Amino acid sequence: MARTVAKLEGGSRISDFITLGVVAKMFPPKRIEEVLRRTHKASVRNRDLPAHVVIYYVIALALFTQASTREVLRCLLEGVQWLMGAGAQIRVAGKSGISQARSRLGWEALQLLHDEVVHPVATEPTLGAWFRRWRLVSIDGSTLDIPDEPENEAAFGRPSASRGQSAFPQIRFVSLVESGTHVLFGTRMGPITVHESVLAGEVLPFLQKGMLCIADRGFYSFALWQKAQTTGADLLWRISSTNKFVRDQELEDGSFLTTIHAYRQKRKLPNVEMKVRVVEYELVGRDPAPGQPPDEDQRYRLVTTILDPMEAPAKDLAALYHERWEIESAFDELKTHLRGRQTLLRSRTPDLVRQEFYGLVMAHFAVRGLMHEAALRGGVDPDHLSFIHAVRVVRRKLPLVAALPPSGKARRPRSSASGNPG
Repeated sequence: MARTVAKLEGGSRISDFITLGVVAKMFPPKRIEEVLRRTHKASVRNRDLPAHVVIYYVIALALFTQASTREVLRCLLEGVQWLMGAGAQIRVAGKSGISQARSRLGWEALQLLHDEVVHPVATEPTLGAWFRRWRLVSIDGSTLDIPDEPENEAAFGRPSASRGQSAFPQIRFVSLVESGTHVLFGTRMGPITVHESVLAGEVLPFLQKGMLCIADRGFYSFALWQKAQTTGADLLWRISSTNKFVRDQELEDGSFLTTIHAYRQKRKLPNVEMKVRVVEYELVGRDPAPGQPPDEDQRYRLVTTILDPMEAPAKDLAALYHERWEIESAFDELKTHLRGRQTLLRSRTPDLVRQEFYGLVMAHFAVRGLMHEAALRGGVDPDHLSFIHAVRVVRRKLPLVAALPPSGKARRPRSSASGNPG
């Protein structure tokens, strides 16, 4: 039996399904035009799908994973037609035309747009985003399955499994997350064969002064620590409790100062050293088996660049470390709630996989930006709002506040008899 092409509900209007206003507010047309110019991807002649429309289309793909690629484009252009009037002639490209337009665009413009626009959004009143004077961020990594195509497997690899290899090739990505808003930023992706620490080296430069970055023990090395510290951000990273440190100075809150050295990782390096503060603690509640040593996962050793215990007492830092789990919630939103039942990315070539991935991250940013604005208006913590509900709002109900005609120049929507098109 032939498959039925997935479609959105009948009688759709722009305000019901594709709320260009949400996406265009986060990614303004002028910024997109500038990115296309700098990457030499701007359309040089009239096309059914000019480059700036394709960028919005790639982001929309992430918002409507259950609809076919052509159906998503139909609704996108239907919204443009509603803005331009009933007499406007809009042609919906076929599947081949969509693929060609995406291939012409490539992925570099999407990554550059992501790097320049996707950033922390918390302001001073944002609840849950701050620890004293620091903006809380975390770093971690995850994976995504991609279509089982020879090109994808050659470019990204396939992880090993208990019996041979997994069913699908995978990409690995590492992100920073603003803990209070779940905004993922500074994201980098690569083959599954690339270790998280390698991608982390590309992500850490997105840290800024005034941030406090939390990381699990898998990220610690002297080289990454040094790279992160040069950004001006403060750090709170877990390291293995088996590491041995000389206690240079005991502090009144139970922490101590010590010195870490580059040569412990690579003896050929000069004896570069840095002063850090160490906080040690153990979680109580699960006893080890008889005759067994304490569980390593229950014993914690944190190192931080905050040397003064008056600025951040040891107990506060111990409690704060567990905020890093906020990034797991953000990954769950990206991989599960935003994509729904779609277990794979759609794209069947490596360049389009990269393009689609950055479109996915930017779609998540658009939703999270909307949620942050709603939280500020309501005076609540963004964590208390439902991400799933926000995705539905973006898809269906939010009135249009900006337009995307094929010319690429923003245009206000026409007023309707009711005063509200949605």
